[in-house]
Amino acid sequence: MEKVILSQNRHWNKPYEDLYARDVFADLVKKLDVKHIQVLQGIRRSGKSTLFKLLINHLSLEVDPQEILYVNLDDPFFIPYSDDATKLHDVILTAQKLTQKKITYLFLDEVQAINGWERYVKSVYDNETFKKIFITGSNSSLLNGDLATLLTGRYLSTKVYPLSLKEILKINDITNYMQLIEHLPKVLNIVDNMIKYGSFVEIYESSVEFKREILSSYYDTILLKDCVANNAIRDVKSFKELSFYLLSNVTALYSYNSLAKAIDINDKSAKEYLSYLEDSYLVDELKQYAYSLKEQNHSKKKIYANDNGFLSLSYSFSENSGKMLENLVYTELVKANYEVYFYNKNFECDFIAIKNDKRIAIQVCYELHERNRKREIGGLTKLPFEVDSKYIVTYNQSDMLDDVEVVKFWEYFGV
Repeated sequence: MEKVILSQNRHWNKPYEDLYARDVFADLVKKLDVKHIQVLQGIRRSGKSTLFKLLINHLSLEVDPQEILYVNLDDPFFIPYSDDATKLHDVILTAQKLTQKKITYLFLDEVQAINGWERYVKSVYDNETFKKIFITGSNSSLLNGDLATLLTGRYLSTKVYPLSLKEILKINDITNYMQLIEHLPKVLNIVDNMIKYGSFVEIYESSVEFKREILSSYYDTILLKDCVANNAIRDVKSFKELSFYLLSNVTALYSYNSLAKAIDINDKSAKEYLSYLEDSYLVDELKQYAYSLKEQNHSKKKIYANDNGFLSLSYSFSENSGKMLENLVYTELVKANYEVYFYNKNFECDFIAIKNDKRIAIQVCYELHERNRKREIGGLTKLPFEVDSKYIVTYNQSDMLDDVEVVKFWEYFGV
């Protein structure tokens, strides 16, 4: 155990280096003085562990780094601990024995690997054993179970996503509109890569020849570890078929019945399998924009991937630039903390996005031309309710058509 703890806590000797700044980091720093447990939730490899290291570096400026303990519970060493959360106490004692210091800040990474972790965390929180506790999880149901209700009122939760366009531009020292224009070829290359390969940090850093292989390994881990193993799925073949079918049909309308027919399973299984994929943050189910909750639940839905890279694993997206851009727009809206819906009654509006009591209507069109202009504008002008702004987001076009603003993707989300 000593070797594992030492290997995971290199900050005891020197700060972590070569970390990308994340936009959410400033908000997390503001919450350091709040007693509540800080929870980071999001898809695997989205940057939760990096945020932990950024926070550890920040805390190390004020306290002895050896008072900060980081434990990655996804490490194979902790597999024997998976059914005994009390063993976490042994980890703390071993760390304190190594450093001869009291641990005051505790970071538990991928905490869902330990059954019953909630009772341990509640106990040390209530006993004020640590100044603050930080945990991450790669499953949205992390805090929804019966045991997790023990922590109600004791935690603050923050979503972590792969890099946004704005974050990638900052990495490349592009932070204002003038620099966007000055470095436009580079900006368009960044957008092209996001459309095709998404924006996981490791994917962004990798050469093109390895991107798809790395994405495939992410995908397999999410399916097998976060979905199949966590939910004891027996019909793994049908589950994988549904996942592949959904990634091949993002942006399309569906019902649970149509999903069930597509891969020859029943409606209940289709709904359950989809919920597991959502829990793992692989995909999001989008609902119809409606004032009635009943209408929302009974209308057809649409699916979007939480990172465009997973679409590159699907056979149908090699040349479908329109749907790829639409999925990318969705991920950028979510990263910007919009509540997102779609509208589809006789005509379709891709997104109704809500934030700060303002509604914006968005159509996504890779290239606007005479053949599709009427349809795209109609999806915005025919809406039976008022919105604050109307946009058509394109790859690289801008215009003003009455009260509809045509905007370039990189311009709209980059500054």
